[in-house]
Amino acid sequence: MTERESMEFDVLIVGAGPAGLAAAIRLKQISPDMAVCVVEKGSEVGAHTLSGAVLEPRAMDELLPDWREDPPALTTPAGEDSFLYLTATKAHKLPTPPHMHNHGNYIVSLGNVCRWLGAKAEALGVEIYPGFAASETIVEDGRVRGVVAGVMGITREGEEGPNFQPGMELRATYTLFGEGCRGSLTKKLMAQYNLREGAQPQTYGLGIKELWEIPKEKHTPGKVLHSTGWPLQSDTYGGSWLYMFGENLVSIGFVVGLDYPNTWLSPFDEFQRLKTHPAFRAILEGGKRVAYGARALNEGGFQSIPKLVFPGGALIGDSAGFLNVPKIKGTHTAMKSGMLAAEAAAAALAQGPEEAPAVLDAYPAALRESWVWPELQEVRNIRPGFAKWGFWGGMLNAAVETYVFRGKAPWTLAHHTDHKATKPADQCQKISYPKPDGVLTFDRLSSVFLSNTNHEEDQPAHLKLRDPSLWKPVNWDRFRSPESRYCPAAVYEAVGAEEGDPRLVINAQNCVHCKTCDIKDPDQNIDWCTPEGAGGPNYIGGM
Repeated sequence: MTERESMEFDVLIVGAGPAGLAAAIRLKQISPDMAVCVVEKGSEVGAHTLSGAVLEPRAMDELLPDWREDPPALTTPAGEDSFLYLTATKAHKLPTPPHMHNHGNYIVSLGNVCRWLGAKAEALGVEIYPGFAASETIVEDGRVRGVVAGVMGITREGEEGPNFQPGMELRATYTLFGEGCRGSLTKKLMAQYNLREGAQPQTYGLGIKELWEIPKEKHTPGKVLHSTGWPLQSDTYGGSWLYMFGENLVSIGFVVGLDYPNTWLSPFDEFQRLKTHPAFRAILEGGKRVAYGARALNEGGFQSIPKLVFPGGALIGDSAGFLNVPKIKGTHTAMKSGMLAAEAAAAALAQGPEEAPAVLDAYPAALRESWVWPELQEVRNIRPGFAKWGFWGGMLNAAVETYVFRGKAPWTLAHHTDHKATKPADQCQKISYPKPDGVLTFDRLSSVFLSNTNHEEDQPAHLKLRDPSLWKPVNWDRFRSPESRYCPAAVYEAVGAEEGDPRLVINAQNCVHCKTCDIKDPDQNIDWCTPEGAGGPNYIGGM
């Protein structure tokens, strides 16, 4: 095996998202001389960061109290709130649930927020390495000692190519994993240290987003609109957002819970249908789509939070799953988790690296004492209520939880695993989706083009079937290739069916790193792992 160079740090952070960067900044605020490093698989900080997003500034105020004096680009104070129930042709305005009130919040580009936080971190002396994918966790004597990052130049056949780089061992007393939803290293840590023991299964949603420029006369900076109902059936959880920010930008997106039962459903095509509704068509017509992206979201909330610490490290942000689903916000809770983990690590390191405890038990204890814990605990029954009773039962349950019990119901509803919710094709009604018009609605490939996705072609596929022999009897014969529909990037393609020889083609170069396939595959046979650094989408500043 090729020997690797190594670098030593006090704290290593995997992922330059809000949680990781907040942790890095907090560490340097506490101990300016501490050696802190952040590795990020995107080509730059923010390149892989996708969100709606409305920012609740609570954690930002605690971390950088004067941030409003020089805010991230495009930050726009949230204004008018609207919540709509859609039928196929009508929009009925509903009272905005209290969790969704946005007074005092800000519409932001989360990618810009991360770029801005990254600059703050570097100014404090944090070392940030973008395009440096962490592909392996270093574990010695049962303790995480860091990661291997920056491996490049391995050919498709798994051999060392002419541009091979063995990567580096980045070692640290503590490693914080902030990879986001369904991170590839986090997934392995969950299994290795049994971190899900005692927690409910995680449940997920797929968020698909477009950025539009619309005529200024249609634009109301700060406008916030959410919808539920059409085009989804009552057995499928989901809804939309539309945020107006900057001078003429609109972020529009759609989330579908990945516990949907109908194998014929395509979240991407449901989103395209949504835009044809009169409520959205009136806003988007005359505008231009300028960006596209997708990512999976943790929706399990309070009861799905895993064990957060293990020897030598901790999970922060969406790697653990701190999204407040009814509030449709998770940046503030992710940042706070990173800050609390940083404070625990700094306190441990103050004893001296040799005396630092193996497990950062102070972090989960501090999280339970923080405002994050009651915020998530109060809304714990809302999302699983929709899974248990469908749309109307879920709406009634949400009302009772919010207005009667006020988050203090004496029970906690359970989650189920998303992949087991999919029904076989012969038990589901087929869905006919209209062809895209190229003006308001679009196909997958033109959408992927707008995400600026790119992967080095001569590298091992980062999407793999654990057992290729299972695809035909399971995915095709029983479910008729659901991956060709739930993937928002046309990665999976079933070919040869008309000739009587169906087989799967994986177009890994299209992957926008949403991780949906790793979650929704009916037999958990698809494994998403990290490609070479800088591969994947490159979201523009407005995302």
